[in-house]
Amino acid sequence: MAAVSMRLPVARKAVGPSAPRGGEKHLVAPGDTITTDTGYMRGHGTYVEEEKLIASVAGAVERVNKLVCVRALKTRYNGEVGDIVVGRITEVQQKRWKVETNSRLDSVLLLSSMNLPGGELRRRSAEDELAMRDYLQEGDLISAEVQSVFSDGAVSLHTRSLKYGKLGQGVLVQVSPSLVKRQKTHFHDLPCGASVILGNNGFIWIYPTPEQKDEEAGGFTTNLEPVPLSDREVISRLRNCIVALVTQNLMLFDTSILYCYEASLSHQIKDILKPEVMEEIVLETRQRLLDLEG
Repeated sequence: MAAVSMRLPVARKAVGPSAPRGGEKHLVAPGDTITTDTGYMRGHGTYVEEEKLIASVAGAVERVNKLVCVRALKTRYNGEVGDIVVGRITEVQQKRWKVETNSRLDSVLLLSSMNLPGGELRRRSAEDELAMRDYLQEGDLISAEVQSVFSDGAVSLHTRSLKYGKLGQGVLVQVSPSLVKRQKTHFHDLPCGASVILGNNGFIWIYPTPEQKDEEAGGFTTNLEPVPLSDREVISRLRNCIVALVTQNLMLFDTSILYCYEASLSHQIKDILKPEVMEEIVLETRQRLLDLEG
């Protein structure tokens, strides 16, 4: 008979109100007044009524000089040039692939915007077009960079650098794009033995850290060797830690993930998803991040 894990109801801890900086709100709901100062300009997610700047969406208030906008907490991905994304091939078309990147419209990867296997750079021929499905086919996962954004919001990708390309063995975690912190690099080899790609589009790829960087294949050979149990356990723990951070609405970047991983080591991997354990390890992570900033 299989063991059943049961949790008894527990009283939730009261969370004290955090004092916003400068007496202004940082998290707002639709209809909340952001400021009554008429010197501010309204940006996305806001409107003006009776000389008050009011939020039209639920999210975090962002200020750039005198421009105020509200970044929605739950939204589809809006591409920006230079973003690192993880996507899934949904269709092979003439001279292009369609890619699902968690945005309102499918993204596009042109045949001319990728390195050919071997990393060679040359003009694409008819033979290359016929062999497109040999490079990438439906269901394949890729890492890429946003090359341009069309007027309708659709995104054009490229994989011209050898660090981009087809993804092999690993785990995909889908989170809200607003929780992925923008950094100089989104490829991280963590000291715990696994690597993560933090896609700006909210797709996070966790995979075993390769022993050597294989740059001969131009990002198109996938290692299908069995992954050792120890690596699979590290990947599973990282995945559950990311889910815990997302559940508690903590920003995702290399330091927060690593601190959460270290805080979870005293618990079994499957126990990390229990609400009380999530709360405990994320609280410890948040405290370490505050100590780091201080």
